[in-house]
Amino acid sequence: MNRILNKQENKIRKQLGYVLFILSCIAWVVVVLLPFSNLSMAQIAGATTVLIVLAELLFFGSLALLGKTFWVRIKTFFIRR
Repeated sequence: MNRILNKQENKIRKQLGYVLFILSCIAWVVVVLLPFSNLSMAQIAGATTVLIVLAELLFFGSLALLGKTFWVRIKTFFIRR
């Protein structure tokens, strides 16, 4: 019984981690596209600040759920020797 629960918990944890990672990526894309919107400079600055903080929190949340192996995969994707 415990093994079944652990497998389900791990599956949910992994899915939630990937969802948080994708939301983090979407937040960064919105930050890049924000200057092209029809908002005032003050609104763009405020939204950019909020989105950057949100993207970082989502990213670190995904790392906490997905673990070290996911972090190593991300590092090897961006740092190729």
